[in-house]
Amino acid sequence: MSQVSDIVSGRILDPMERISETLFGLIMVLTFICSLGVATAGDIRVQTILLGALGCNLAWGIVDGGLYLLARINERGARLLTLRAIRQAPDAETARRVIADTLPSPLASVLPAEQLEAMRQKLLLLPEPAAAASLTRRDWKGALRLCLLSFATTFPVVIPFIFVSDPKLALRISNAIALVMLFGCGYAFGVHSGLRPWLAGLSMMAFGGALVGVAVALGG
Repeated sequence: MSQVSDIVSGRILDPMERISETLFGLIMVLTFICSLGVATAGDIRVQTILLGALGCNLAWGIVDGGLYLLARINERGARLLTLRAIRQAPDAETARRVIADTLPSPLASVLPAEQLEAMRQKLLLLPEPAAAASLTRRDWKGALRLCLLSFATTFPVVIPFIFVSDPKLALRISNAIALVMLFGCGYAFGVHSGLRPWLAGLSMMAFGGALVGVAVALGG
């Protein structure tokens, strides 16, 4: 997420980041629970599922938080390299080509050279950039929120194992909850990505259903 979007929205995580993390968390815990159901066959232990599912998503959240921080460093580093390339370009034409290369193709194709030159002049007036990309407090907050979001995604799916005494029935209810949540995430993903929301929701639900179907077919 760029600094501009941070300033405009005031959000640490944008909607697609939250939706994606929820989807990953759901798929992760659904895969884990189904795999465990197959591995344990009829001897499903509630405590094992609870601890395993929570631990699995906590570990995934930590990994994803680390990847988020790496992505922020890469993004800022790319911006620094681009700004340096513009400032150190041997001539104005080369600098304008660097600017055009950073823009979406449809936009770059319609911008006249005069506007690219105006952008170049404004970029030259910016303060000297930092020597290297670094992480901000906001980045660490974003990584923490990703980790917590992945962990929190697990709770609705494991609740049946707390309140339902029959482990196999709890497993089926858990799968149903996960599928409904997958549909909701897929629907939201479709809204924010320009896809048909219902189709995206059903596709994501079908993917989760395929995981459950394989697990059930194998005896889970």
